[in-house]
Amino acid sequence: MIAKKRPTCAIALSINLLGDKWTLLILRDIILHKKSRFKEFRFSKEKIASNILTNRLKSLQNHGFIEKLDPSGSKKSTRYIATSVGVSTLPIIIELYLFSIENIDESLLNESQLSIKSDILDGREIFEEKKKAAYQSFVEELKAAL
Repeated sequence: MIAKKRPTCAIALSINLLGDKWTLLILRDIILHKKSRFKEFRFSKEKIASNILTNRLKSLQNHGFIEKLDPSGSKKSTRYIATSVGVSTLPIIIELYLFSIENIDESLLNESQLSIKSDILDGREIFEEKKKAAYQSFVEELKAAL
């Protein structure tokens, strides 16, 4: 039996949890774009395969980043929401966004991306707090509707 090697530091542990191609994109969609259904994630512009999406959602749930709301027990009623741990990744998402928008030709960005860039550059902390508050409001409305 091969023992699984433990991460050697906090950064290595974080990369193990968040460092694949899809995890932060799913968290971005949940927190910034308020997506909560499998179908909504599936049709994001990055076109994640359904088997990979299923695996990432399970992993995010197992590690406490998201929780599953399943009011009627059917796949169609299932919603995914970020936990406080999931929302705590927002600064990472913003920093990656800042890195990319500072190093990418603006002609490659769409209108939405340019708007987010402008909002972040106008005040990163304000942007983060507004997005957290908007997401919390969204989750409260979602839970109240169920």
